[in-house]
Amino acid sequence: NIMALRGDPPQGQSAFIKTPGGLDYESELVELIKREFPHFGIGVAGYPETHKEAASPEADIDNLKAKVDAGADAVFTQLFYDNSVFFRFRDKCYAKGIRVPLVPGLLPPVSLAQVQKVTQLCSANLPSRLVELMRFHENDPESQISVGVDFTAQQCRALLSEGVPGIHFYVLNRSDVVGRVLEAMV
Repeated sequence: NIMALRGDPPQGQSAFIKTPGGLDYESELVELIKREFPHFGIGVAGYPETHKEAASPEADIDNLKAKVDAGADAVFTQLFYDNSVFFRFRDKCYAKGIRVPLVPGLLPPVSLAQVQKVTQLCSANLPSRLVELMRFHENDPESQISVGVDFTAQQCRALLSEGVPGIHFYVLNRSDVVGRVLEAMV
């Protein structure tokens, strides 16, 4: 299996610029992998809250459909903190004929500063109740982690109860936190 990502612009650049002889779009990468390495399973990125470079939410779903039509076998989403956002995204994907597994991506928040920085980078929204809980424990790092673990475990339970095919965790060198989320789910 391979995760086919176009990638972000290099640090200090605001826009993606194709390298000489390179590819412009993730769908082109999927086509290349499918042609040259047909035995690979291919995962691609999906954006429940719309990719920040997309012209519109509709254009973003059309782009995702192009990746799937090029040969992607599964979609792994950018992180989100409101499950209703994922379910609306899933409905839009189904309406466009996207039938590969849509795997939600979750990042357990470990601090208010971390989650605000990450969501700003990827244009995801933070539920006010999560911000309030994290802010209430702003001077207690362990309590902030506990809030993040509980929030993510609740998110997982709700997603799994709606039949998602699995969950992708963004670990960011904090496998201990993901372990706590998994323990909280049993």
